Amino acid sequence: MINGKKIVALCTSRVYEPQTHGYIVRLNERLKMEGFATLIFAINSDIYWEEDRVATEKYIYDLIPYRYIDAVIIMDEKIKSHKIAGKIIKEASRYNLPVVVSDGHYDGVSCIGYDYDAGFERVVRHVIEYHKVRHPHMMAGHENNEFSNRRIEVFKKVLKENDIPFDDSMISYGNFWADPCRVATREIIDRGNMPEAIICANDIMAITVSEMLISAGYMVPQDVIVTGFDGYDEIYFTSPVITTATCDIIELADATADVLIDMSRDRKIYNKLITPTFCANESCGCPRHTEHPAILRNRFRESFARLNDDNRVLHIMTSSMQASKTPGAMAAHLESYKMDNTLIVVDRKCFEEEINYFTDSRIEGAPKEFVTIYDSSNPAKYKEGTLDISTGFADNCEDVMSLCIRNRIMELVKSGYPLIFNALDFMTRPFGFVCYYYQDYLISNYTNTMNVTTAISTGVGGYINLRYQKTLLKEMDEMYRHDALTGLYNRIGFQNVLKRLRNEPEYYNKPVTVIMSDLDGLKYINDHFGHAEGDNAIYAVANALFSSVPESALSTRFGGDEVFSVVFGDCDADEIIRNIDKHLVEYNENSDKPYTVSTSCGYTSSILDESFDIASAIKEADEKMYQAKNRKYEARNRKNVQET
Repeated sequence: MINGKKIVALCTSRVYEPQTHGYIVRLNERLKMEGFATLIFAINSDIYWEEDRVATEKYIYDLIPYRYIDAVIIMDEKIKSHKIAGKIIKEASRYNLPVVVSDGHYDGVSCIGYDYDAGFERVVRHVIEYHKVRHPHMMAGHENNEFSNRRIEVFKKVLKENDIPFDDSMISYGNFWADPCRVATREIIDRGNMPEAIICANDIMAITVSEMLISAGYMVPQDVIVTGFDGYDEIYFTSPVITTATCDIIELADATADVLIDMSRDRKIYNKLITPTFCANESCGCPRHTEHPAILRNRFRESFARLNDDNRVLHIMTSSMQASKTPGAMAAHLESYKMDNTLIVVDRKCFEEEINYFTDSRIEGAPKEFVTIYDSSNPAKYKEGTLDISTGFADNCEDVMSLCIRNRIMELVKSGYPLIFNALDFMTRPFGFVCYYYQDYLISNYTNTMNVTTAISTGVGGYINLRYQKTLLKEMDEMYRHDALTGLYNRIGFQNVLKRLRNEPEYYNKPVTVIMSDLDGLKYINDHFGHAEGDNAIYAVANALFSSVPESALSTRFGGDEVFSVVFGDCDADEIIRNIDKHLVEYNENSDKPYTVSTSCGYTSSILDESFDIASAIKEADEKMYQAKNRKYEARNRKNVQET
């Protein structure tokens, strides 16, 4: 319960389809009168009973806040997944929540469905008994399919009761779909012995059969009667209009509301069947059925939506989001008329630059730290400079009532209109969700959800992906420009940076000093302790140099044991060299190495102008470094002679 309202979670798909939309409107209005508010958890496609098919958007069902809701409704035939429905039912039972399954059947919960057998029997009897057909044919669905087999049994039953002999040649299989139905219909036409009527197991096949018969020169219904089943909206746009039995979605919504209200009072389990409404039409020879329900009119409204203009706006928004440099700049591009009444929540970790959120195995299964990145009621709060993603809310409850959004959801349910939730996903990995809080039932708004959810997913996901790619490129560039052993610039990196810096006003025509440092006794260390220790000594010298020069200096290793720094501006080179020696003394005292690391240094100073030649400066510093090395060598020899 939220703010005194009982909350029902409605699980469905494609809220923009006229039938689903009509169901939502009727159900919500009924429940609202009983003090309920509706949270809709929807995907934008059907699983089609392919339980293992990748459909990342089904993550939205993992976000149902069972601790706050009072009941669950599952539109089973819309989602088309026993796994999803079973999981929701199991979770709801943990919280002792009543569950109503609409247009489906599961043990232990209330179920409301259509009596398909009775509805199909009405169609068959109308053809056989009203139109006196003696030579019918049936276009069934899939072979060995439960729904198809049950309709075949109804067909056989009616034939038997009317003394019409049955044989297997009276059945064709159109697999409930247009293409296989065309193949089956072509076989019927090619036989030459045309039946009086073709009774189809659904409307899609009926439309296909009718079109193919007419194309082959037959008249429907004068030569062949054609009927369908299910009440598919497209039958109203065919010529002739198809006779069918409609599954009234409004009646289903009313039955769902009745059962849920009763369950909330007595906690009993109910099972109820609704008989589809028979609808005679032109394809069987009856007068045209001209009653177009509100749901059908909504089909027109949906069709005339400004889809092309809207998609262009979303494309521009998505492209701009992906090209953004910061999360705040990315969120700022979400401000658009297409984003009205939206609230967007994502996992804070998706903005971490050092990982690829969509491929890193550490992310998969890890709890999400939700943050809100956009709310159309206050877009300025989520723009550059105001968007805070430094911390996420992980309260051990990964759902739509997470801490970052809980108060806002509690506020929004007061409106009396449903809240619609879609999952955000990219590269088959979910990273958040979007909440739509429309203050009306306009189907054009509901239609908006699919494209907007896709655009947000692509925009945020593309931004995250591109930013990670930029991070990788930066790291690769750093690797390309730096020496692997010491971390100092390599030859190419040094030359590129120097070329850029030498013309900048803060450095041009100012003093520049090149300090060369060379490891003493590298050959001795390599020969006696191994090349790994030699590399360690080189690194120690490089680190001493880098730590002793100003931060703006360019410290470089071209190769071997020589490293140097280019220092811009005034500096005390002798003091820098003393600091290098001091750093190495401290290193030797703490390294516990069986050898001593020391270096010889030389430097040269000049002015950074057009005449400055870096190669000459390095050469001169190198010569002075060797002079210092020779002096050190000679001093050591004199000491050895004196000791002997």
